[in-house]
Amino acid sequence: MTGGPPCRLGPDDAAAFRALRLEALQRHPEVFAADFAEEAARPLDWFAERLAANEVFATAGPDGALLGMAGLMRHATAKLRHKAVLWGVYVREEARGTGLGPALVGAALAAARGSIEEVRLTVTAGNEAAIRLYEGFGFRAYGLEERALRVAGRDYDDVLMALRLG
Repeated sequence: MTGGPPCRLGPDDAAAFRALRLEALQRHPEVFAADFAEEAARPLDWFAERLAANEVFATAGPDGALLGMAGLMRHATAKLRHKAVLWGVYVREEARGTGLGPALVGAALAAARGSIEEVRLTVTAGNEAAIRLYEGFGFRAYGLEERALRVAGRDYDDVLMALRLG
């Protein structure tokens, strides 16, 4: 799991995933719907179960610490199985601008191709770097959820985006 292309994390990677996930939630609370304090209180097994239930791709640095991640959640119900959600995309500050973000999103989309018709995501309005990243893959905005998140008394809107794969 060090260097190279993104690989899929498994339950054995729960500690590394937890560390990166909590960093993301703490440093950028306005970008993620999950709350740092709530997830920090969860046991390691919860993170292992999340990795077992979702496809999470990551790349690690030479020291083994994860540098970035992107998750893909497939819907289980029959009426929604044609769609998936791209979630939890995060790249550590020192790895930004290296192409890791596109590599992680690309890995998640590659996993979806052939079995998923549409991938959806939400991105905080005003997060232009993330919006450009997703638009580069062909995602298009289809709506705006006003006041989607409230962090420290401030409201943030979410841009709803989708990419048709088939």
